Amino acid sequence: MSDPGSDDPQKKKKNSGPQFPFGGPPPHLPDPRKFGGWKFTIIYILILVVGMSLFNYVFLNRVNPTIDFSEFKSKIASGEIKRVELTDSYFTGYTNARREPAPSGVFKNPYTAAQEEAYRTVPINDSEIIKLMDERKVSYYAVSREGSTVLNIIFSWVLPIAFFFVIWRFLIKRLGNFGGNVLSVGQNRAVIVAEGDVVTRFQDVAGVDEAKEELVEVVDFLKNPKKYTEIGGKIPKGVLLVGPPGTGKTLLARAVAGEAGVSFFRMSGADFVEMFVGVGAARVRDLFKQAREKAPCIIFIDELDAIGKSRINNIAGGNDEREQTLNQLLVEMDGFDGTSGLIILAATNRPDVLDPALLRPGRFDRQVLVDRPDLNGREAILRIHAKAVKLSPAVDLAAVARSTSGFVGADLANIVNEAALLAVRNSRRLVEQQDFEEAIEKTVAGLQKKTRVMSEEVRRVIAYHETGHALTAAFTPNSDPVQKISIIPRGFGALGYTLQMPLEDRYVITKDELLGKIDVLMGGRAAEELVFGEISTGAANDLTKATDIARKMITDYGMSSQFKHVALTQRGAGMIGQATQEPMFHREYSEATQQYIDEEIARMIEKRYDLVKEQLQGNRELLERIAARLLEKETLDEKEFKKLLEEQAQTAISGGV
Repeated sequence: MSDPGSDDPQKKKKNSGPQFPFGGPPPHLPDPRKFGGWKFTIIYILILVVGMSLFNYVFLNRVNPTIDFSEFKSKIASGEIKRVELTDSYFTGYTNARREPAPSGVFKNPYTAAQEEAYRTVPINDSEIIKLMDERKVSYYAVSREGSTVLNIIFSWVLPIAFFFVIWRFLIKRLGNFGGNVLSVGQNRAVIVAEGDVVTRFQDVAGVDEAKEELVEVVDFLKNPKKYTEIGGKIPKGVLLVGPPGTGKTLLARAVAGEAGVSFFRMSGADFVEMFVGVGAARVRDLFKQAREKAPCIIFIDELDAIGKSRINNIAGGNDEREQTLNQLLVEMDGFDGTSGLIILAATNRPDVLDPALLRPGRFDRQVLVDRPDLNGREAILRIHAKAVKLSPAVDLAAVARSTSGFVGADLANIVNEAALLAVRNSRRLVEQQDFEEAIEKTVAGLQKKTRVMSEEVRRVIAYHETGHALTAAFTPNSDPVQKISIIPRGFGALGYTLQMPLEDRYVITKDELLGKIDVLMGGRAAEELVFGEISTGAANDLTKATDIARKMITDYGMSSQFKHVALTQRGAGMIGQATQEPMFHREYSEATQQYIDEEIARMIEKRYDLVKEQLQGNRELLERIAARLLEKETLDEKEFKKLLEEQAQTAISGGV
């Protein structure tokens, strides 16, 4: 069946590229449809080489190789040479006399002329040769070679140099920026955005209201510096934006530049360091030199930890490239005052590895935490990203925000985009609430794998496993409510999943709540053993998480019976603070304490496992009923799960009555 739009002349004209009369370009132009326009390729270099070779063959190699001077004289004496051309470098003899031009209107066929031969020799100071040519009536004349000398220079020097230059440029383009780094080792590679070209404003940033308030003062200083200098105040020289990846640190820096209306220098920390020693320090000097010339302006260094790592306990020793770059940055930050209108913003998600000299007052003397957004912040971020998306009136972004606890701005932007793509995939013109729900599940659990074939026995094991998680969560106080249960495989090996979403953001967790999390994780394996009488490998991830929670309760939170209120694990600096050493995780307790920790973890998990198993045994009928419904529908949402719980509760009440 043919394409219904293949006969449309307008469509052909739109998609066929450049249009030429008679189906092709003029003969003197290359067809861009075949050769990609005038794009430079190696073919042109080959054409140039062939052309130069042909020119040398036709114009520069017409004369035979030189002969001995005595042989040249003998050919004159024998009458073989009829005329001689005299130059400073060579005597050239020709076997035919000079032919006069034909009269006007008379045509002489060049192919009927006799074949002419030429002989060339290096001249010798011999006065007899002139007499010999006079005696033999050989015509001789002198020729100036000034024009030939110019041609020799062009073809001997200019063209070869130009040829190798073209080859060099071609190779540099193919090899990338290596050559550029060699030729400009001292030049910074910052992306410079001119004054007024930054279009990002604070209204484009949501979920980080406290961080924006900290940066308003920086913007006000850049707009009205006299207000601060008249009273003797100084603005912080450097502002360090600290937070997890994706929280909007770079976006905040651009918003500061956009609000202030000043030039914006953006550079990554990795751009300073190269393979050549001293390149990073030179680029730091060049960056600050350009910034001072364009002051007031903002320098933004992204991923500061790439060049600002602590020099304490540096195994590689001093004087390496990264340390030189860091030293130069410290010197430059001390080299400008607070009234120059030059402000440095930097971002990192690893402040614990930064050098203490960077974080002292006078350098990065203000640290702004850009944390994960709360419930209201997530809703505001979703509304910003949803402006360009056609949403159904039934979409509840507040519900989406409640279902995305712990997500950062980048995650929320991805969810909005995934929801739009899912709507298009399902041939919908508007994004529905179910698209957002599926996008959240895809982000949390991974992509669905409906094509994976599993046996009925494996499906039953998975169904009871996930039902065990869900029932334990339903019967555990202060546990996050179950939003969805599914036995459809997702992601990298998840054969099923139970999705729990908190109703609110939690910043403090009690001991009972931590034990409840262990109970929910143990519910899957307990259901397997209760129904099938054996356990499987499906609980591997659950066991890892449960063990990690139990270990932290003992070593970090001081929740054990023997080591109450004692933190056993020593860590490095936290997210914000003066880093005195590289972050290290080590223990400062004895082997006996380690043995107690291992035994206490095993005892705690075993106790919680027995409690969960006993709880599921008391609700065996409900376990069977939910698992059967899950095998039938493969997915149960929150409403249907609650309905099954309520029906079981009513049945129990009726039976009791």
